[in-house]
Amino acid sequence: MRLEVKDITKSFEEKEVLHGISFSVESGRALGLLGRNGAGKTTTIRILMDIFRPNSGEVLLDGKPFAPAAQAIGYLPEERGLYPKKTVLEQMIYLGRLRGLSKKQAEENSARWLARLGVEEYAKRKLETLSKGNQQKVQLASTLVSDPEIVVLDEPFSGLDPVNSQILKDVIRELIAENKLVIFSSHQMSYVEEFCEDIAIVNFGEIVLKGDLRDIKKRYGQNRLILSADGYSLDQLTGFCKDHLSELVTVDGQTRDYLILGLKEGASRRGLLEQLLADGLPIEHFGTYEPSLNDIFVSCVGEEQENGGAA
Repeated sequence: MRLEVKDITKSFEEKEVLHGISFSVESGRALGLLGRNGAGKTTTIRILMDIFRPNSGEVLLDGKPFAPAAQAIGYLPEERGLYPKKTVLEQMIYLGRLRGLSKKQAEENSARWLARLGVEEYAKRKLETLSKGNQQKVQLASTLVSDPEIVVLDEPFSGLDPVNSQILKDVIRELIAENKLVIFSSHQMSYVEEFCEDIAIVNFGEIVLKGDLRDIKKRYGQNRLILSADGYSLDQLTGFCKDHLSELVTVDGQTRDYLILGLKEGASRRGLLEQLLADGLPIEHFGTYEPSLNDIFVSCVGEEQENGGAA
């Protein structure tokens, strides 16, 4: 199964907010749809779900127009959309029936997912009496109650503590292993790195980077190294590199612990190491730079986010 978003544009009144969004995702893989607040992620997801209609472009499933109502699809919106004064089980069964399940199937699936997510004890409680984290788990259970083939998760970790986050991570891995097609949007980049083989970064309504995450990391890390030295602060080390190594490297940035260096044309890793030793620098760490997804995100959208990302 292959889902394609092709050249989607969307305007609200006179303002165009999406300017030709294109990406694709396949069964058994997860796509991380990323961007800062207001970048266009949620609008794109709502077009996928046929909540909004695009001004132009199309969404295809295996080459044919995608109709969410005709597919086994589960959508977890960023905003909670369940009924606070209804019991958990009552509304899960209702939602399962809406998605084509028999009453027995809806009851069995609801019980199974509530147990899987550790909230079965709340089945007969009104949703409003649950904690924020348990409400989020109930919403996820409701998303999956019909055993969908396509799963769209918008900020699924919102309100979850580390223990419950681990449960959700396990569930997402199971969905991918079961050959589901997963679209995952989160501002918590570490989670995206755990699950997503592909990413698409949206900035001001345009895709600024997309593709296989491993390939993107290799490309961003090419000809770049990390360096730290015993007794040197990063500022001191920056000064050392500019004074002694300006013909070999550029100082491209820093992490919390290391300086990030870019090899200039004609320079080699071995030549740089030999020069460092000749200059008597007390090397602590020297190696290949492996960019995090947050590093890549910041380089694309130009603003670092707390907790490593954007909504």
